[in-house]
Amino acid sequence: MGVQITELLVRREISISELKGRVVAVDAFNHLYQFLSTIRQRDGSLFTDSGGNVTSHLIGLLSRTSALLRSGLRLVYVFDGAVPELKHAEVRRRSLIKEDSERLYREAESASDIEGMRKYASRTSRLTLEMVGEAKRLLSALGVPCVDAPSEGEAQAAYMAKKGDCYAVASQDADCLLFGAPLLVRNLSVRGRKKLAGKIAFQDVSPEVISLKDNLSNLGISHEQLICLAMLVGTDYSSGGVKGIGPKTALKLVSEYKLPERIFEAAKWNENVSVPWQDVFSLISNMPVTERYEIKFSGVDRDSVLKLLCDVHGFSADRVESSLKGLGEVSQRGLMDFG
Repeated sequence: MGVQITELLVRREISISELKGRVVAVDAFNHLYQFLSTIRQRDGSLFTDSGGNVTSHLIGLLSRTSALLRSGLRLVYVFDGAVPELKHAEVRRRSLIKEDSERLYREAESASDIEGMRKYASRTSRLTLEMVGEAKRLLSALGVPCVDAPSEGEAQAAYMAKKGDCYAVASQDADCLLFGAPLLVRNLSVRGRKKLAGKIAFQDVSPEVISLKDNLSNLGISHEQLICLAMLVGTDYSSGGVKGIGPKTALKLVSEYKLPERIFEAAKWNENVSVPWQDVFSLISNMPVTERYEIKFSGVDRDSVLKLLCDVHGFSADRVESSLKGLGEVSQRGLMDFG
């Protein structure tokens, strides 16, 4: 879902070339769900191999990652770990939405309603452990390092960026700013297309960078107050936030009352949200991260890529080779390690 504060944030449109040579930490789950939602057949169904195994995530991962590597970016994919206890309610809510969408998809299918099938199918995306494992295998074969977060991937990516091991965090959500990421890159794609929410259409988009420092200055608030603002609007740990409070109203409350205790009292948090604000605030402020990670770039292992995609899933060898063309030289240049 992501925190609903992006309308308040100032951002700067950039070109992919501005990120050349930069190490960018990618929110892996965020990107994989994008592929599962958008890379579908005409009737909305996922692409699969001859055995019925889903391949949409691998199609997207190969295409986007190889294109970005050819553009000179140095990617690190960060994967989610254990789901925080406070997020379980949100996970259940999303599961119910998917079940309802699956029902509506079946109804549209029975009525031969192709547009309806496409509309509801994109809301049924499920990322399995097997898909995650295959994504890691493909990335490893492409020479792209993966990092396993102890909890939220965006928190781990933000930590790595704060340490200076990465230039920015790439995600469509703004959650990493709450975790202290200095820079957020949205729309990270060489071919800028974004699926419109609730529709089957796409729009052209360009990569954009959002600076935490610049936005705190522009909003006139501290990082602690930004967390409060996000909580009022709604996070994955307090879904929906406080009823009736949108981003602009939340900003007014934060600016006026300043201290967390006063902000949440004025917003009547305890009357509207079942979870104590202190628990949510503490979780966001102290999300578990690890220092035990390694960022190590290597060359492309073509045999492993072809084995996974062609031998296992029946991809066209010519298509895969076309995606890999020119990657050996790019990925080998300027190897670096962080521990």
